[in-house]
Amino acid sequence: MDELLKVAPRPTGAGEMFQLLRDGRPRTRADLAVVTGQSRSTIAARIDALLASGLVSPSGEASSTGGRPPSTFRFNPAARVVLAVDLGATHARLAVTDLAGEVLAEHAEGIAIADGPQAVLARVVELGRRLIGEAGRSVGDLASVGVGLPGPVEHSSGRPINPPIMPGWDDADVPGILGRALDVPVLVDNDVNIMALGEHRTQWPSVDHLLFVKVATGIGAGIIADGSLRRGAQGSAGDVGHIAVPGGSDRPCRCGNTGCLEAVASGPAIATDLAALGLDAADGADVVALVRSGDLEASRAVREAGRRIGGVLAACVSMLNPSVIVIGGQVAEAGEHLIAGIREVVYRRSLPLATQHLRIVASRTMGRAGVLGASAMAADHVLSAAAIDSLIA
Repeated sequence: MDELLKVAPRPTGAGEMFQLLRDGRPRTRADLAVVTGQSRSTIAARIDALLASGLVSPSGEASSTGGRPPSTFRFNPAARVVLAVDLGATHARLAVTDLAGEVLAEHAEGIAIADGPQAVLARVVELGRRLIGEAGRSVGDLASVGVGLPGPVEHSSGRPINPPIMPGWDDADVPGILGRALDVPVLVDNDVNIMALGEHRTQWPSVDHLLFVKVATGIGAGIIADGSLRRGAQGSAGDVGHIAVPGGSDRPCRCGNTGCLEAVASGPAIATDLAALGLDAADGADVVALVRSGDLEASRAVREAGRRIGGVLAACVSMLNPSVIVIGGQVAEAGEHLIAGIREVVYRRSLPLATQHLRIVASRTMGRAGVLGASAMAADHVLSAAAIDSLIA
């Protein structure tokens, strides 16, 4: 009986009370007093402190029940900005957002991650400062930076760990390099993890179990389970690109093994198969262009890649039981051919119970999943209860 009477602990500090306001809904002091159980004087003092920080602002008056209408307060996401950085093997996308993830300015360009951390991160700093200005803000308004990298990352330190396509990046102090240049906290994670986070926060917030699969130069997955991102013990959870494809070829993979999913179904792998047929294809972008032009061989190759990916994802469905699988990345831009191949195998090879309500869909974020996730990761860090308490103190 005692267990049944237990209730969730009520917010105690200003930082915990601030979390109640992060949904953007205006609340009165009386509303907050009811939820927290704190005295009106305590609530008033904490509201004043949050108002002084700029993170909370007045939002008008509530309806009166007699007497003077009470003032309301809400989260002010425009108080600071976040720099979100999504780095791939051959691309960089950066965005400046407010603290709620609203994109204020963005830029995308081709890069070579193999140029190494000094050159790539110097370009990130240069572009970041430019975008902050384009957003009408100053570097002093920057609260934090979120970065996604195309390889395994030790999230606690923000350092890449033996990344197979990032020569010169192993154990690079990415947070230190960017932090010294921009003088703010820097959060770093694997690029597919932040894409999963971005897609989940902005498109599927009510879904607790989601798998985001990126099909591009490499293949990887980000796992949302019980509503939270799961990274694994060493940050390599979701590395489906290096699972051996059942009945696959002996094609060598850059990880050192043969027959990996990435070696037979990634953008470069499909391009290699099409080039062997005499088509002009060198990378994933060429594959997408051929499919969009109506080339039948390219369409068949992409669908077959989808089937191979589906074979691996069928095992993931049995293990993780997601309710949504989102397919993103450059090759997904080829349209329904890839997803049709994936669906064909997943629905055939997975147990009916696991696929009863399973949806396999294309990314809805139009290439922004990475920067939206990087923004959310960076904002969560500076808006945590502990961070707010420290700021106010």
